[in-house]
Amino acid sequence: MKKIVKRSLIFVLLILSLINSQPIKAQGSLPGLNDQVNKLGQVLFLIHQYYLDTINTGLAVDEMVRTLVDQLDPHSAYIPAEDVRGMNEPLEGNFEGIGIEFAIIHDSLVVITPIAGAPSENVGIRADDRIVAVDGVEISSSELTNQRVFSLLRGPKGTRVSLTVVRRGEDNPLYFEVIRDKIPIHSVDAAYMAAPGVMYIKLNKFALTTQDEFIEAFRDLKEMPGGLILDLQGNGGGYLGAALFLAEQFLGKGELILYTEGRKIKRQEVTASGMGFFTNTPVVVIMDERSASASEIVAGAIQDWDRGVIVGRRSFGKGLVQQPFPLNDGSELRLTVARYHTPSGRLIQSPYVMGEKELYYREFLERYERGESFSKDSVLIPDSLAYRTLRKNRIVYGGGGIMPDVFVPADTTYYSAFYVQLARRGIITEFINDYLDSERERLLGMYSDFESFNKRMIPENVPFNQLIDLAATFGIVPREEELEISGKHIRLQIKALIAARLYGTGSFYRVINPVLPEYKKALEVMNGLL
Repeated sequence: MKKIVKRSLIFVLLILSLINSQPIKAQGSLPGLNDQVNKLGQVLFLIHQYYLDTINTGLAVDEMVRTLVDQLDPHSAYIPAEDVRGMNEPLEGNFEGIGIEFAIIHDSLVVITPIAGAPSENVGIRADDRIVAVDGVEISSSELTNQRVFSLLRGPKGTRVSLTVVRRGEDNPLYFEVIRDKIPIHSVDAAYMAAPGVMYIKLNKFALTTQDEFIEAFRDLKEMPGGLILDLQGNGGGYLGAALFLAEQFLGKGELILYTEGRKIKRQEVTASGMGFFTNTPVVVIMDERSASASEIVAGAIQDWDRGVIVGRRSFGKGLVQQPFPLNDGSELRLTVARYHTPSGRLIQSPYVMGEKELYYREFLERYERGESFSKDSVLIPDSLAYRTLRKNRIVYGGGGIMPDVFVPADTTYYSAFYVQLARRGIITEFINDYLDSERERLLGMYSDFESFNKRMIPENVPFNQLIDLAATFGIVPREEELEISGKHIRLQIKALIAARLYGTGSFYRVINPVLPEYKKALEVMNGLL
């Protein structure tokens, strides 16, 4: 035991020695590193051996490592052992559990929908089922949280969990035994024909499954689309390999996708194989201020080679490469080891000061405050950061995100104090959960598929007044002018959310996209390319 503690302490010493040392230089190792490690090792060993009280070494080590990592760039991170799995699951494209989408309604766990092909669906669990007990222990209470649901229902593949279910129309509870399995987490939110010959794909992240999902989106098409709209709004990145796969779908053989360089990493270039499906297909990429990292790699390559048009607003600006280093206790150090550059040589990373993470994110928020989301002229990038595209010699900019070719201001015309309160407090989502808890079967009986729902459920017929009544129970009562500003959008949002719950996530975008200015502009630009 003492040997284990000592090894842990020595590791921390190595970390802490960096804090007290001189800044990292471009060449060579830290001066006196071994001396500092030994000195700090002696201090911690003496505390461990002779201090009058015991200390929680694990917590102390975690805090020390966090302190060090906070002195680095904004994207290096330390992840404690208990959080590593949860951090990796979204990008690995799966987790292990029973496979349900759920909501907590009136202190009860309600199944929104079982995931297709998941263990829950295979044993017969349905939408609207209420799971009232897990392994014989009742769970319905005011203390039920999403995190508690995860802890109860997720678990290693092959393990069993017993569920007690109350189902509408059944007099007695139903009992299910579910064997947990791997559950997919999708990165493609929507894929549909936005216009004749034009495919729209919404990608929420770059995961291990992204390549397969992207290919699957085209599997049932009778012919390949003549144009592609790639929506990367809100896509914060993910695995580099998935981004490289997507980028090379649009580039010719040997064309550079990106290159990376770091203090310990020599320049490494990645080029396209020429085997992409859309090397000659017009493409429009939609981005916003939340698009980052892998999204910017894809957009930067498309823009630099003049292969498509970027529509929207300046992206976040994350151009640093993190390498994961597993540690001996199961924790993980994600350390920035290189910068990536677009084919023209642009560095996309926004400026930062080491150890000033709060300042870094505050400066990002200041973009909005100075009007950058609403006016292209408010974007402040010096001419010294201008580069030229590789085919048409157009000017593009580095030094802080991808600047769109066609700027689309953020649409806040439907914002009112009433709408903002509904959104911030999650009241619309709570209302939809409650509404579908009682109306799902009736709606599915009326509308057998999305097409009939979308055609016949006009926004004027959605349960808008019921939402207003629910908001009043929270003390939120709209003024008439607020309903004039926000009513139309709220109605459409209600319809889109109902569609998503009944027919899948992609249905949400099929309802809401046609009124969004970024989407409309992308279609307009695509029409000009075809």
